[in-house]
Amino acid sequence: MSHSRNASSASKSGAPPVNIKAAHHHAPSHNPLPAAADYDTALSIEARKYLKTYGLTPPAVDTYEKQNKRALAILDSRKTPIEKYQYLSILRSTNVHLFYRLLAQNVKELTPLIYTPTVGEACQRWSELYTQPEGLYLSFEDKGHLHSVIQNWPHHNVDITVVTDGSRILGLGDLGINGMGIPVGKLSLYTACAGIDPMRTLPLTLDLGTSNEAFRNDPLYMGSRREKVTAEEEKEFLDEMMAALTERWPGIVIQYEDFKNPFPSLERYQETYTMFNDDIQGTGAVILGGFINGVKQSRVAPKDQRAVFLGAGSAGVGVAKQLTEFFMKEGLSEEEAKKRFWLVDSQGLVTSDRGKLAEHKVYFARDDNEGKQYKSLEEVVEYVKPTILMGLSTIGGAFTPHILTRMAELNDKPVIFPLSNPSSKSECTFEDAIKYTKGKCLFASGSPFPTLHFEGNDLVPGQGNNMYVFPGIGLGAILSKSVSVTQNMIYASAEALSTSLLPEEVKANWLYPDIRRIREVSVEVTRGVIRAAQADKVDRELALRNISDEELDEFIRNRMYDPYTEHDKVNAELKDLAQHVMGSPMSPAGQANGSGKMASRPGTAEGSK
Repeated sequence: MSHSRNASSASKSGAPPVNIKAAHHHAPSHNPLPAAADYDTALSIEARKYLKTYGLTPPAVDTYEKQNKRALAILDSRKTPIEKYQYLSILRSTNVHLFYRLLAQNVKELTPLIYTPTVGEACQRWSELYTQPEGLYLSFEDKGHLHSVIQNWPHHNVDITVVTDGSRILGLGDLGINGMGIPVGKLSLYTACAGIDPMRTLPLTLDLGTSNEAFRNDPLYMGSRREKVTAEEEKEFLDEMMAALTERWPGIVIQYEDFKNPFPSLERYQETYTMFNDDIQGTGAVILGGFINGVKQSRVAPKDQRAVFLGAGSAGVGVAKQLTEFFMKEGLSEEEAKKRFWLVDSQGLVTSDRGKLAEHKVYFARDDNEGKQYKSLEEVVEYVKPTILMGLSTIGGAFTPHILTRMAELNDKPVIFPLSNPSSKSECTFEDAIKYTKGKCLFASGSPFPTLHFEGNDLVPGQGNNMYVFPGIGLGAILSKSVSVTQNMIYASAEALSTSLLPEEVKANWLYPDIRRIREVSVEVTRGVIRAAQADKVDRELALRNISDEELDEFIRNRMYDPYTEHDKVNAELKDLAQHVMGSPMSPAGQANGSGKMASRPGTAEGSK
């Protein structure tokens, strides 16, 4: 951390100020062979000669605008979502800065292609469609040697990894190593949404066998053809993996994703390593952010809210626990907060007298049902008369027209959250929710749905997409150098999200901000996470404690990867080299348009920022 004085930084209590503006740039170190990013056709001729790619790309120097136009035309020529996914995967591997420039300009349109829902099909067909290395695989056969395998990762610095064992991908079951599409896609969103350098990310998939017999018998399947290892074997493997990752990269943030049973690893590692589980904590946080706004807009007091959850698995229970914390912050006791929830699983309402329950369901089991068992969601809705209906069941269409109509009869503004992914598993569509509640509902889904024209108005569906919070959680942990990710940091991400809406978004009854503002939203979420880390005293970047929120926002922005300025770094290296060799400054040629002028970002005057 640089402690040189910055004129705009007013230190507190005489503490040394933080260098807000100067991002950390590592000394240039080019491999003997060019990296994939060095073949960018927007690089100047001088830069190509410096990077030893001159002659290896067509001679013309592209503008960013021309590159984008070409890439979008190619994308448009691909007829199916999976074909578009494949093209974007190749682009990310061969021209990473162009990929993220394209994504920055078209985040709403491209996110469904690089992540949900398209990533579901990509994972199901990963072995069938495999064309290029993406990420790192650790197999159970490597147990005892994981440290050596991890050394093969070619990038010296890693800030964050997303790890899965593929055992519960979306709502699609155990996909084994085919689950690699999830860490790859998730880390793309870390970069797109929060500006984490793509070269400092590690997609990681564990090959621990698969319970999917069809894959084990598929000649094209590229994982090991063994049954899933036992829970004890997985625990020993994860112990070794966590130690090996942090030995190579001591500050690494480790995000777990799509494990069939996510609770044991979270409980085992969350206080020892800088780790969190997005399925439990990220999902809970993003839903909490929308839930806070839904409660406000419903005008029903927190103590009078009644939430029915369809789905009592790890995600459903994790979300409910996050929301319990909200009710407690609103003044309810833990027991009163817990009683705001009725959970429904495949056997009906979760009650304490129903028989032996899975351990994670016990906390929310009802004991006030007077011995009666409610077997269907319709029965539970009639019994509870909920203000809030949430779906984390992966049962497509479970919120029937009758149930939706009943919710509108019971409430002026019913809160309807069908949160299952992909869209085929969503408990209802936006169109059905609006149609059967006559436009009364406050809606957010887990999957994207199109804008709907209803009674003369264009209604935009809210999407409780984890990408609103997990990028900020990760970046906040990285920048604060947190030794762990605390529950207060997770809650802070939700609280920051809930306050990030613009006045016009609130007026339109939106529960989430416009996804096209995701970078700025991520700044607010990151700030909230850093402040919570400081309050919990798990941060090691202590100088950040001494600056204002405005200065912290500037600090965050200046450490975000920007695909529009990566070429500036090469030009700066060229300039420094020329000054060293020639003893005089050299002006590098135009970095992206061959005209001697700097390429401009979209929406700005040429050469200006």
